Amino acid sequence: MRMNRTLSLLLAFALLVLLLNPVAKAAPPSKPNIIFILADDLGIGNVGCYGADNFKTPNLDRLAQSGIRFEHCYAAPLCGPSRALLLTGRYAYHTGMTGNDSGPLIKPENETMIPKILKPAGYVTAMCGKWSQLPLQPSHFGFDEYLRFNGSGKYWNTQAGNKAYTLNGKDVPLKDGEYLPDTMQKFVFSFIEHHKDQPFYIHYAISHVHAEILPTPDTAPGTTDHFKIYQDNVTYMDKLIGKLLAELDRLKLRDNTLIVFAGDNGTAQGYAARCTINGGKALSGKKGEMLECGALVPCLASWAGKVPAGKVTPNLISFADFLPTFAEVAGATVPPSLVLDGKTFAPQLLGKSDAWPRDWIFVELGQHWYDREMNWKLNESAEFFDMKNAPYAEPLVSTNTQDPAAIAGRARLQAILAQLNPAGGIMDPGDGSGRHANNVKRAAKKAKKKNGASPDKSETVNGPND
Repeated sequence: MRMNRTLSLLLAFALLVLLLNPVAKAAPPSKPNIIFILADDLGIGNVGCYGADNFKTPNLDRLAQSGIRFEHCYAAPLCGPSRALLLTGRYAYHTGMTGNDSGPLIKPENETMIPKILKPAGYVTAMCGKWSQLPLQPSHFGFDEYLRFNGSGKYWNTQAGNKAYTLNGKDVPLKDGEYLPDTMQKFVFSFIEHHKDQPFYIHYAISHVHAEILPTPDTAPGTTDHFKIYQDNVTYMDKLIGKLLAELDRLKLRDNTLIVFAGDNGTAQGYAARCTINGGKALSGKKGEMLECGALVPCLASWAGKVPAGKVTPNLISFADFLPTFAEVAGATVPPSLVLDGKTFAPQLLGKSDAWPRDWIFVELGQHWYDREMNWKLNESAEFFDMKNAPYAEPLVSTNTQDPAAIAGRARLQAILAQLNPAGGIMDPGDGSGRHANNVKRAAKKAKKKNGASPDKSETVNGPND
């Protein structure tokens, strides 16, 4: 009997220890890793799961099946403004990044980027790839480690301005026969390996598929068909993403990693016409334009067991929304002093709510902007568009329309633009196109030499920094 009493006392004591000792309690779930893969000049017409006719992207398609595919994700129509919007969660008229030449207006003392939000929550952060339109170095904005290259569309050291890349502040020569996208992938793998035991955030800004389009390591020797080489670049990009997913599986990190893939703007001019979807349907707009597919981009999100699999959502999201969404997913605090334009969609992403936070999105480039809801769009010139057949067509609606839905839609969007007041913010100092000034001049000179005509600024060719 004494032994039974002693055993009972010991069990009671052990239970009391479990209740009072926080170390003995069940450990809270670990914070998720976050990887944002940002493709360059990749529109919806380049991705298989969006109905692309001329491209196969099996790894991206599988990523879409494992999570959510967004039908209405909007960036900015050019690289620099798009990246600033993503990393700061703020519209261009607030940051000053209205075009590819206005990066110097963004300063660490003025703008807070995603890594500085996540680091106090215990995250280690890395940036890999393109940074050229943004100022200073990634480390100035809170990234712990980085590998960056200069300009856009860099692959081999045979390209002008691609003799070296910068690794954590030091220039490293790009060797003969070294394919920069492979080197970038190795950096990402190394970062993940070294930090697999702590939450990490990676901004992975890949080279593909920005011009200059060159053969990949997998391109058949002797290939001269330029569009075939372009297709090879999309295929190689998809292959790299497949390898990244396999590496996360190997390290048993996939189940605790939120992976987001997106394009930074629409397809570039020279390729857009052949980037049809769903059986030859041409898309309205391309990179650098304020038509639909200048800013509408492919976007996929996957997190096993957390993000519902196989879901396609028509709801509107903006690149500005990723900062607050990542902060909520990571359990990070956005400082009250930081005025964001983005809205978190973390509950919707995780399948906890069906009430999406946006009824409209705002897109800006240079001295142009528009506000868009699901069926209508209104721009800075008060032009009003019917978007019910987008992304294939977006006809102008007459100012004399008697359609009650159109009249109500215009009134709603006018009120939103009046509240935003982009013209009252930082205005673009350039020619209004948002393009690099040197690229606009180069295109004008080329057009004048060819036929004496001046080009539409939205049609300027892709320069090394666009």
